[in-house]
Amino acid sequence: MKIYTLHKKQNLKTTVNEAWEFLSSPQNLKTITPDYMGFNILSGADRPMYAGQIIEYIVTPVLGIKTKWVTEITHVIDKHYFVDEQRFGPYALWHHKHFIKEIDGGVEMEDIIHYKVPFGIIGQLVQPILVKPKLEEIFNYRTEKLDALFGSF
Repeated sequence: MKIYTLHKKQNLKTTVNEAWEFLSSPQNLKTITPDYMGFNILSGADRPMYAGQIIEYIVTPVLGIKTKWVTEITHVIDKHYFVDEQRFGPYALWHHKHFIKEIDGGVEMEDIIHYKVPFGIIGQLVQPILVKPKLEEIFNYRTEKLDALFGSF
């Protein structure tokens, strides 16, 4: 089974503290997720982020089909990075690293996602025509929203 990678970097005109406060709050995911995805947090987002935190969502990624997604925050280094891993949901594997670091003029934000699609060879066939373009669309939307919120350079 193939593991795919999506890698995104973005520079924001903000401080590490402001970026961390926004990015590490699960409640803010709705703000940076396209409306058509019907993103809704069911549980687990009532405390500041910590390792071991389980967060349950409902998302509608494709064709109006509602899907439950359960992630665990597995690693947190305050104001540097955190990792979320899918425990239940649409992917066979989802491992998402979020990094932030101070740079001249602001903050560099970096996302590295490793994922595996389900359904064996059928999943691999639809990955380049459905899954990858959808992920690119979602992360491009996030880039635009974060640019609007913080400014970019």
